[in-house]
Amino acid sequence: MDTFKTKNGSVRGFRASADVVAVLGIPYAAPPFGANRFREPLPAPTWTGVREGTGFGPISPQSARLPGAPVWSPGDEDILTVNLWTPSPDGGRLPVLVWIHGGSYTFGSSAQPDFDGTVLARAGLVVVTLNYRIGFEGFGHVPADGEIAYPDNRGLLDQVAALRWVRENIAAFGGDPDNVTIAGQSSGAASVACLMVMDRARGLFHRAIAHSPASPCYTHDIAAATTREVAAAAGCPATSEGLASATPQALVVAADQVVDHYRRDPASGSRHYDPSLYAPVLDGDVLPTDPLTGMAAGATRDVDLLVCHTTEEYWLLDAVGSSAKVTTDEQLARFAEDFGLPDGLVAGYRAAMPRATVLDVYLAIYSDLLFGEYGNRLAELHAQAGGRAFLSRFDRRRTGPHGVVRAWHCADVPFAFGNLDDERLAFLIGGAPTTADQGLARRMVRAWADFAATGSPGWPPVCGSTTEVKMWSTDNHADADTDDKPAAAVRALWAKAEFPVACP
Repeated sequence: MDTFKTKNGSVRGFRASADVVAVLGIPYAAPPFGANRFREPLPAPTWTGVREGTGFGPISPQSARLPGAPVWSPGDEDILTVNLWTPSPDGGRLPVLVWIHGGSYTFGSSAQPDFDGTVLARAGLVVVTLNYRIGFEGFGHVPADGEIAYPDNRGLLDQVAALRWVRENIAAFGGDPDNVTIAGQSSGAASVACLMVMDRARGLFHRAIAHSPASPCYTHDIAAATTREVAAAAGCPATSEGLASATPQALVVAADQVVDHYRRDPASGSRHYDPSLYAPVLDGDVLPTDPLTGMAAGATRDVDLLVCHTTEEYWLLDAVGSSAKVTTDEQLARFAEDFGLPDGLVAGYRAAMPRATVLDVYLAIYSDLLFGEYGNRLAELHAQAGGRAFLSRFDRRRTGPHGVVRAWHCADVPFAFGNLDDERLAFLIGGAPTTADQGLARRMVRAWADFAATGSPGWPPVCGSTTEVKMWSTDNHADADTDDKPAAAVRALWAKAEFPVACP
């Protein structure tokens, strides 16, 4: 049977393969528009009959950013949906993995080809992916209107609503609501870290996977200042009434204009280098504290954590043109000043990379600033506070049709999902997968599945002063377990740096 009964009504899926059923586009909350706009997510309406689950739901309002990605258009309102893949449609209690997509809190969706859950379902999981509000709709600050307050972090609240849907419905698809792992990459991984310290999400999941978590959380003042900039670009007052009068599309266009201003102005501070207007807001309510502080205090010790980052994260952002070029010593010094980097850090990277260009030194520092060092600290603070944490790094490279494909941002995701064959992913992985690539994907899929099932991915956890790291590579079919001494020398350069980074 490929028909399932949820709390809101029946849905019919389809065979993604002979042994896996997929069901797409199931609403987990009401459309967040009209009277529901800028509000907490409300329950999804019920329906009669059988809802067909053969296509992904509409995506959140955004500019088209990814080649071949779905496009949002006015009228696409039923954006809060989940998709799932199950190898056990007739019952069972399989581990559940819930995936949260990335995209700088601004773009992306669950419909990307690397997020297909078929291979992971074959490994013994029920896989769930979801759309949530992004951009201003999900993370823009809306001032209170008299006694009416509008929550910050609406995108995070959507994710909590999806997890509640999983708790209430996943058993009908063969999943175990008492064995749920949340996972994500980039801003999706940062969302995972935020969910770990949020009271509203407590008890809805039991393990967490964070690939390349992005570091910034914003203060209320930063979020309010961004609202004023976006409202000015949209030509509306920075009030709840004024913002509600602007269409979602107008706010997307306005945000793009603000981003373009930062890109063009080298004197605009840290946002010049890769403008990201939105991030989780430290509002003291939905998000009571930043993840690093919460983990250090032991707030997450009951959740097992697996962290991974790629060894050349920011080279992707340079390759796609989203990051400012820094090619002179003067520009590099200004970059360090704009981010308040510790004295000696740039010189330390130069010493560690003696033959590197200025651009490569900049990209290496930016990689660690936003992703690598932050992810390391998440895992280590979690372990120091009594939790179980595991660290890994993705270090696979190859020469593709257009040159060297690095171990850059996003490249690990198709391997962890086991999805390497889609030609839309050729840029990320450098063309058609090799036999060694397929072997690496099998090992990463197995690690995810084992972690979701048991809390152990297959290598030792972070322990005391020794941090063992799993290095994912095609150079050695057994991969490598290492104490990562070369990286330790670079990490020492960050000892004086304060995290989280919250400078716009």
